[in-house]
Amino acid sequence: MDQANKKYESVKIPRPQQMQEGRVAKSLPQSKTNPPVSLSEGLYYEIEYDACPIPGVGKFIAKPQKIMEPERDAIRELFDEMRGLARAHRMSYDYARFFDRRAQHGNEIVFYKQAVFMKDFTDNYQGNVPFSQYFPSYQIMGHEQLRTYFTWRTDVRKGKIAETSLSYAFLYIYELLSNIGVKDPQDGLEQLLIFWKVFRVYHASIDKYVLRWLKDYHIYYDLPQPFREFIELHDLTEYYPEIADTDDDFRLFCAISKYDIRKSAFFSDNKAKLVTDCFCFVIDRLRQVCADRGISFDNSIFQPAKKMTAWVPFKSALFYQWVPQADRQLVLSEKEIYMCCENKWTFSTTIAAEDGRQLIGYVMKQMEAVLRKLTNYKHKLSANVSAVTHPLVGTLLEAGSSLEAFVNTAVQAFYREATKTVVRVDPGALSAIRREALVTQEKLIVPEPEVQHMPQVETEPIPRSEAPMGLKDILTEVEIQALAVVFHGEMDLKQFADVQGIMLEVLVDGINEKSVDYIGDNLLDVDFLLYEDYKEQVKELIQ
Repeated sequence: MDQANKKYESVKIPRPQQMQEGRVAKSLPQSKTNPPVSLSEGLYYEIEYDACPIPGVGKFIAKPQKIMEPERDAIRELFDEMRGLARAHRMSYDYARFFDRRAQHGNEIVFYKQAVFMKDFTDNYQGNVPFSQYFPSYQIMGHEQLRTYFTWRTDVRKGKIAETSLSYAFLYIYELLSNIGVKDPQDGLEQLLIFWKVFRVYHASIDKYVLRWLKDYHIYYDLPQPFREFIELHDLTEYYPEIADTDDDFRLFCAISKYDIRKSAFFSDNKAKLVTDCFCFVIDRLRQVCADRGISFDNSIFQPAKKMTAWVPFKSALFYQWVPQADRQLVLSEKEIYMCCENKWTFSTTIAAEDGRQLIGYVMKQMEAVLRKLTNYKHKLSANVSAVTHPLVGTLLEAGSSLEAFVNTAVQAFYREATKTVVRVDPGALSAIRREALVTQEKLIVPEPEVQHMPQVETEPIPRSEAPMGLKDILTEVEIQALAVVFHGEMDLKQFADVQGIMLEVLVDGINEKSVDYIGDNLLDVDFLLYEDYKEQVKELIQ
C-alpha cells in the first residue's frame, strides 16, 4: 500500500533533436555558424499575437508586397522575335555543320527570312563590338554585335561606308545578293558595285568573291544589259579577259563556223577591224529578226555539251534561291554556257549545232563577198546558200526576204555608215561667208535696161521631168520593195525595214540620195511618205 501511495517526481525528457545531436555530435565536424542577419535585410516574417484562438500563440500574417516590372527593351525583344523565326519555321541554324549541303541550305533559309524581317530596321548604337565568323549570320551574333552591325548598316545606306569587321561587310553583301533593302535587282547591282569599290580600300580580300558574284548576279537575275557591256561600262575588263574582248562574239562564232574568215587573205589585208565590226552588225540584225518572232538566236546556234555540270549561283555566300527561275540558256563566252531547267542550273563549255555552224559559215562568207565588191578587192568570192538548213532561212522567206538578200542589205547599210563623210561647219565662219557674199552680190548687180512690152504668147505649162527609168537600175531590190510598201500602204515602212534588218533612216536616205542624182529631188518626205508629184513615176518603177 505504501508503495502504491508513493509519489513520483517528474523527470525532464530530452527532445528527440537533442538526443540526435548528442549521438552524432562526436562523429560530425562542427559547421561554421552563419553571421547574424540584420532585420534591415528583410529576411524575417511578421508575427501577430492574439490573432490565434489559442492564447499566447502567434500567427504568421502575409503582407502584400509590390513586384517591380523590369524595364522594357524593345530592341532586344525585336532581336528575340527575329531569332524565333527559325523555330517558327521548324528550322535551326547549324553553324557546326556549315560544310554540309543540307545544313547549309537550312542556314540559307533562316538567314533569308530573318533578313527580310530586319530589312527596314535602323539603329544608333554607341558601342562598337567586333565580329569574326565564317558564313556570318544574325543567328550566331550576340546582342551587342547585332546592334553594332545594324548601326553600321544604317550609315552605309546613307552613303557613309566606314571600315568595320570583315564579317559585317560580308553580311551586308549577302543582303544585297538577296535584294534586301533595295528597290529591284538593278538597284541591288548598283549598290553592290558602289559598296565594293569603296570597301575594297579597307579589305582588298573581298575582290575574289565580289568579282565572281557580279557575274552570277547577271545570270541569276537575268538583267537586260549584257554582262560584257556592264564590265566595259564600269572599267572591269581586266578582271574578265575571256568575256571583255570587244570581238568576243566574233571569235566565238569563228570558232564554231564552217567558214573561218580569219584564215582569208581578205581578213589579213588590213581589213580585220572592218570585217569584225561588219559581222557584229549583221549578227545584231539577225538577232533582232529572231527576237521579233519570239526566237532565241543564240539558242538556235549553240547547244550545251551532253554532260553538264551542276552550277550554284553565289557559291561561298549565304544565299537562298528565292526567285523562281525561267527555263533559259545564256552564252557568256567561248568557254561558258549556262542553262536553267526546272529551276536548276547547269554549266558547260559551248558547242554548236550542225545547222548553226552552217548558218554562221554562210553569213561570214557572203558578208566577205559583199565587202570585197564594195572595197574593189582584186578577187571575188561566192557563197552557197542552198547548203544552209537552219530554220532561220524559212523564217526570212516567210517575212518576204531571203538570207542572201538580208546579208547583202545589212552589209551595204553597215558599209555606207562606216565610210560616210561627216562635214562639220563652223556657224561663225558660215555667217562671215554669207556677209561677204552679199557684199559681192551688191557690187555685181547691173541695172537692167528698159525694154518695150511685147505681146504675150500663150504657152503650155512645162510638166515636171519624169523620173528616168535609169533610177530603177541603181535602186536595190530592197529599196524598190520599200517604195512599193509606201505606195500601196499595206505594211508600215518601219516594220518592213526591221524585217530586212536595216535601219529605217538608212533605207530612206539611200532612196532619196539616188533620186536626187536622177531627178534632183527626194521621193520620200520627212514622214516617209511619197510626194504627190512623183506617185505616177514611182508606180512605173515598182511595176
